[in-house]
Amino acid sequence: MASRVIPVDDFDLVIFGGTGDLARRKILPGLFRRFCAGQMPPNARVIGAARSNLDSDSYRQMVREAIGEFGGEQACDDAHLDAFLARLEYLVIDARGDDGWEELQTMMLGTDRIEAYYFSVSPVLFGDIAERLQKWGMADSRARIVVEKPFGRDLQTARALNKTLATYFNEDQIYRIDHYLGKETVQNLMAVRFGNMLFEPLWNSQYVDHIQITVAETVGVGGRGEYYDKAGAMRDMVQNHLMQLLCLIAMEPPARFAPDAVRDEKLKVIRALDPVAPYHIVRGQYQADPENEVERPGYRTAVDNPKSRTESFIALRTEISNWRWAGTPFYLRTGKRLAARSSEITVVFKDTPHNIFGEDAGRHRNVLSILLQPNEGITLGVTIKEPGPGGMRLIDVPLDMSFAETLGDDDVDHVDAYERLIMDVIRGNQTLFMRGDEVEAAWAWTDPIIEGWEARNDVPKPYDHGSTGPTDATDLMRREGRKWQKITQ
Repeated sequence: MASRVIPVDDFDLVIFGGTGDLARRKILPGLFRRFCAGQMPPNARVIGAARSNLDSDSYRQMVREAIGEFGGEQACDDAHLDAFLARLEYLVIDARGDDGWEELQTMMLGTDRIEAYYFSVSPVLFGDIAERLQKWGMADSRARIVVEKPFGRDLQTARALNKTLATYFNEDQIYRIDHYLGKETVQNLMAVRFGNMLFEPLWNSQYVDHIQITVAETVGVGGRGEYYDKAGAMRDMVQNHLMQLLCLIAMEPPARFAPDAVRDEKLKVIRALDPVAPYHIVRGQYQADPENEVERPGYRTAVDNPKSRTESFIALRTEISNWRWAGTPFYLRTGKRLAARSSEITVVFKDTPHNIFGEDAGRHRNVLSILLQPNEGITLGVTIKEPGPGGMRLIDVPLDMSFAETLGDDDVDHVDAYERLIMDVIRGNQTLFMRGDEVEAAWAWTDPIIEGWEARNDVPKPYDHGSTGPTDATDLMRREGRKWQKITQ
């Protein structure tokens, strides 16, 4: 079953930071894959803009090498790659000065195509670039800007950033990108919930015992040590990625599948989140791998800060104070250097109201697992009788749907989240992008949690490389008679 590709309208996409790591790894290879799929129109242009002293030919060569390294398997031949590279141009530009802006203005003005500006740069430059786009007449009604996280580091800075962008652009022109929302399975959360009568009547505190959201990584902080030690797992992952997953799994049905209708419901979830008590928070730092401390050092060594109190792991319990979810715990967990790379949402349903099979049958619960990565799919655990004689012995078996196997569509694995989200920008569809008030509400919930552990001078618990995190995280669940879903690929 082949994916149906719908071409977009003619566009110009300017990538500020066009020589940077994100552009090379994700944005440009993603655009190439959309070109190979036939989604880019004949007159589309991609303009790299950065400080690097290159010309367009040198830039095309850099992009050719990046696609070769990060583009993945492609059905496109060299002719397709040459045709894509012919769409690329490059400008040397100064984000805080005037160099290059007149040339960009000349390229952009006088066209009737969609204009998109991707801010693939440090957030400290967002205001400078937005100001210059307005100064040079490019912040018109056709313009759309894409901004990457972090959207501030607390509520105060997020408000300041939103205010700065709002000075030059309307909210419907601002696309705050979170690549997690571009994943096929994340979008399928809404399809599973609102497209199946089977689930929606059960999607509430009457039938759901608890919900777990896990995003586990096997890698350490790598080359992001300086940034990460100022952010930590709470700011880097929970406030944005996990928060978005929580909203999609818990929100009320929107009146229609439209950007503001969906985002209104997500905002209600964030505003209904309860504060998190100190005894419902576990923070950790990974230790060195004793078998290879050079390549896999401990967290403090990796960030070059022997006294760091920044968490590389966090687990917490919260609740949502509304009619649907009152009393149902939500457990969030994320960390680096864990046992496997895995992102999963687990919905654990309550026990049957009466066990007719007796105590020997054991305790069995239906569990819905939504796998986001690395193998996207959905598994529903059901209870059946174990085959064979010997009485009524119950076992749990999975109803398993792996997208790649079930749909038989190679495109499912190859459509990267950035590809989908960039095409949504061109279409003008903001459904999978965060709104300014949504970002601020998330920080308003997050800030008191961070301020609390800073005031208490909490020190993160150490945990082993390749483990599931600190043992305190297991205790967080165990004391309420629950346990985490295993972290497996």
